[in-house]
Amino acid sequence: MKNLKNKKIGVLCGGTSSEREISLKSGKAVYNALKKLGLKAVLVDVNKNVALKLLKEKIDVAYITLHGPMGEDGTIQGMLEIMGIPYTGCGVFSSSASMDKIISKKIFEYSKIPTPQWVVIEKFKSVDEIKYPVVVKPATQGSAIGISIVKNKKEFPKAVKNAFSYDNKVLVEKYIKGTEITAGVLNGNSLPVIEIVPDGKFYDFKSKYTVGKSKHIIPPRLPQKVISNIQEIAIKVYKAFQCKSMCRVDMIVDKNNDIWVLEINTLPGMTETSLFPDAARAQGMSFENLVLEILKSSVR
Repeated sequence: MKNLKNKKIGVLCGGTSSEREISLKSGKAVYNALKKLGLKAVLVDVNKNVALKLLKEKIDVAYITLHGPMGEDGTIQGMLEIMGIPYTGCGVFSSSASMDKIISKKIFEYSKIPTPQWVVIEKFKSVDEIKYPVVVKPATQGSAIGISIVKNKKEFPKAVKNAFSYDNKVLVEKYIKGTEITAGVLNGNSLPVIEIVPDGKFYDFKSKYTVGKSKHIIPPRLPQKVISNIQEIAIKVYKAFQCKSMCRVDMIVDKNNDIWVLEINTLPGMTETSLFPDAARAQGMSFENLVLEILKSSVR
């Protein structure tokens, strides 16, 4: 803490992705927490001139609260590496691999981490026969943007067209009905597991960021052995992706209590409805202390 008192911390937020507004909320929350901790902080709205902004502000540490492409995908991390500025969260490889759902799937399978069956669709290429229901996802978006649950062949073209409006590659994944779960990992240690009960069909953008549109149940309504297995899998994912500081792993538990990993998020949201702060709070950690712990890990 003494070392941090003399540091100027730039909270990087905003960005140019479709998750810009959420990033601004995360950034403001982190900025307010840093001020409460008595640290020097400045908000930096990220755009194509971000390198010049950082040089002008003369920041010592970057606290990244960006979401989506050009912020969560290793690009900003790589720039900060070149500039010699320490930053919070995962490094270039972890960020890039986690942001690409197709690469993530390959790492899950290589690491023997259970994940639903999947295929990739590319523009202007033929599609093999699909067994429904499936989940259709853009390859490199976050916050459930562009995702559709498809029950039959008639619904499929519209879902794929929607996904392609965000990306050039689309992931089609077997739909598994069950309990939606997320498990946070902080500095290699598992946080309490959260069961998510969305107001709608699934945990979409509206459910994620609208107060009252989803319930976070801690602990989940699952056997303790299953919860322990979820935490072990989350740590295994953290290690497989060579994460640093933190990540959040989204999973689903089916009717047989089998656990399936869906995605990894290396820059979890830090808004009033976000899951990662909720998990930390359930462990007795205030939002300010969570922000501080993440910051400490960047300068160790």
